[in-house]
Amino acid sequence: MTNSLTNTARVLGAGLRALLALTLLTGVLYPLVVTGIAQGLFHDQANGSEIEAGGKVAGSSLIGQQGYSLQYFQPRPANGLGQNSVNTRYELTLSGATNLAADSKVLLRQVEEAKAAVVKDNSVPGYTVKPSQVPADAVTSSGSGLDPHISPAYAELQVHRVAAKNDLPVPAVEKLVEEHTEGRTLGFIGEPRVNVLRLNLALKDLAAKK
Repeated sequence: MTNSLTNTARVLGAGLRALLALTLLTGVLYPLVVTGIAQGLFHDQANGSEIEAGGKVAGSSLIGQQGYSLQYFQPRPANGLGQNSVNTRYELTLSGATNLAADSKVLLRQVEEAKAAVVKDNSVPGYTVKPSQVPADAVTSSGSGLDPHISPAYAELQVHRVAAKNDLPVPAVEKLVEEHTEGRTLGFIGEPRVNVLRLNLALKDLAAKK
């Protein structure tokens, strides 16, 4: 009986030591090492790819923002976004696609309405936008609804309206778009794009200098 209790105590002791060792290794040391490497080598990405302006965080370069006035460049539509309906104590926005088929009457109506709004909003004295000039990303949501980029074509289409709203010369705003146009990743992945938040922050700085 004594030997049995002794063996049980030894097994329990060994199991407890193994548990403590694994907890220390996987629950403390490993996370610290990974966090240290991430902060040292990928500081920007590890902290949410934040964009700062005036010493404050203005947003993330990976998440699109809605609600800009027509004084600024507009992002893609975000029709796929939804509201949290489970725990209404928190105002959470849920990302996602519209899941509407290409022949959906709802989608077609959304696209036509968005196109009409883009034509109307961006047609200013001396510059009229034609429906054929409106690019696809100006009237359709991304898969997540949170795309932070627009195409150079959509950015260029907005130049005259932005210039007029901010009392800036068109060439200056065109240059701003050109400076903030990013090329394909690694030279061949994806398409050229413009980060709307970065562009609007640069526009705000330019308008403040006039």
